[in-house]
Amino acid sequence: MSTPPPQGQNPFAQGQNPYAQAPVPAQPGQPGQPGFPQQGAPVPPPAQGKPFSKKLLRIGGFIVIAIIIAVVKWQMGKTDAETTAVGDCMHNKGSMTSADLETVDCSSTDAQYKVIEKFDDTSDTDKCNTVTGTEIAYYQTGDGHNLVLCLKEVK
Repeated sequence: MSTPPPQGQNPFAQGQNPYAQAPVPAQPGQPGQPGFPQQGAPVPPPAQGKPFSKKLLRIGGFIVIAIIIAVVKWQMGKTDAETTAVGDCMHNKGSMTSADLETVDCSSTDAQYKVIEKFDDTSDTDKCNTVTGTEIAYYQTGDGHNLVLCLKEVK
């Protein structure tokens, strides 16, 4: 009869220490390992927060959108006389005493007048007296949209 081996021992192990533990692998972030500051080493300053918050970005976005809408409304409120340029042709949808000019293609049968000079920020039709070829001086005033068009009839 044989004697049983003492408890906790492997009866089949030869020359091994039954009380030895398996080595624990080093983990980053522990003292003495890479990524962990050494004793006495300066601690890096905390990262600064975002310079702009989402709320400020939203407010800025709303301001930009409001400006764009205001510019579009201002442009859409302009008459054809305000947006016309020298060389453009015009058609009078109104009468000679109450003109309503619209820009048309110069090759169109609706073309009645050709713009030969344009003066902004004035209602002085006498300026057209110095422009050669002027047959009609048209002026428009109101809402800060003062201008004079020197027109020549399209034959």
